[in-house]
Amino acid sequence: MITTHFTLPASEIPTQWYNVLPDLPTPLAPPLHPGTRKPATPADFLPIFSEPILEQEMSPERWINIPAEVRQILSLWRPTPLLRAIRLEQALGTPAHIYYKFEGASPAGSHKPNSAVPQAYFNKQAGIKRLATETGAGQWGSSLALACKLFGIECVVYMVKISFTQKPYRKMLMNTWGATVHASPSPNTNYGRKVLAEDPTCNGSLGIAISEAIEDTVTHANTKYALGSVLNHVCLHQTVIGQEAIKQMALAGEYPDVVIGCVGGGSNFAGIALPFIHRKLHGDKKERAVRCVGVEPDICASLTKGEFRYDFGDTAEMTPLMMMYTLGHTYMPPKIHAGGLRYHGMSPIVSHLYKHGLMEAVSYPQTAVFEAAMQFAQTEGIIPAPESSHAVRAAIDEALAAKKTGDKKVILFNLSGHGLLDMASYDAYLSGHLNDS
Repeated sequence: MITTHFTLPASEIPTQWYNVLPDLPTPLAPPLHPGTRKPATPADFLPIFSEPILEQEMSPERWINIPAEVRQILSLWRPTPLLRAIRLEQALGTPAHIYYKFEGASPAGSHKPNSAVPQAYFNKQAGIKRLATETGAGQWGSSLALACKLFGIECVVYMVKISFTQKPYRKMLMNTWGATVHASPSPNTNYGRKVLAEDPTCNGSLGIAISEAIEDTVTHANTKYALGSVLNHVCLHQTVIGQEAIKQMALAGEYPDVVIGCVGGGSNFAGIALPFIHRKLHGDKKERAVRCVGVEPDICASLTKGEFRYDFGDTAEMTPLMMMYTLGHTYMPPKIHAGGLRYHGMSPIVSHLYKHGLMEAVSYPQTAVFEAAMQFAQTEGIIPAPESSHAVRAAIDEALAAKKTGDKKVILFNLSGHGLLDMASYDAYLSGHLNDS
């Protein structure tokens, strides 16, 4: 019998996060103050982020210790399993070996708690009583709601309105863990009211929700902002995924030729890929040859269709400007079901890797993505989230390419969340109502 599960004991949960900044070929361009357009200082960020978070955001250290209290909570679901998709391989008739890291094993059903837990912990250590945030599909919002409940912090979430409507069970999950959830744009902030006055039927965007969450932060006492993707400290926290995957691939006796993750803001891809990027830069011949591929929705494809320039992270121009691939901070994406990928810009780290040729990017329309999700669900049994399904699509295409060439390619992708709270998306696909925008 072929071994399909590769697991690690709790003692193998990483003890450090990997910070890619010291390994980059050139330094990241500094963020710019939104008012002066000059390089932002740590003090400029203090109104929205606590000091411990800022220290991680700007740390020059390659390895940063994970507190014991954080590892203890991570042990509720980590290490997550690595699985070989043998039935999918057989259905495709490919000589390729397909592996996936299943982050849907977390309580919130995605990779997002990997950053929510440390963010809540460090804010608690700093004496913060309340966290405000945004969420697209609800994976980040539900993860932060759980983390805040575990550390006794109030949580307020601005959820993009189209996802608030499409994914009501994620809102209920946040409520179950004690969070207050507002559909964004909301009447609760000046910016939300401004957007609604201009367009009462606005479906919302992550850029708008970020603006509302930041306004909420600076207008409430003892409140800080928590971000679920894009920034360095979030990518840092997610590297537990790739670190575990490297050990698990060793258990399988193989090393990937290609590592794949979906990209919206960048945390998912960064989590699986950055530890492999470290090996790509410092490892042996096999490790240096690994390809890392980010997968985007074609209507929000900042890497493959955007410009590399300074832009705001939000719509109201409240955040510092970051050097990134962007579609423009005023871009309003269509209402695709992969709500977590409906963002106008890309993580500065991921953008930098792409600019310097250390990774590749592809994009797909959502019907092609759901076609792959169905094939995966019907062979492997797990129903992937719409976001994760982008990585499934790319993995299948890599396997089909290997079938044509007869290559025994080793493929690893990040199944960053399950789709059990996204079934309305599957219903739309199965009933023929899912369209490419």
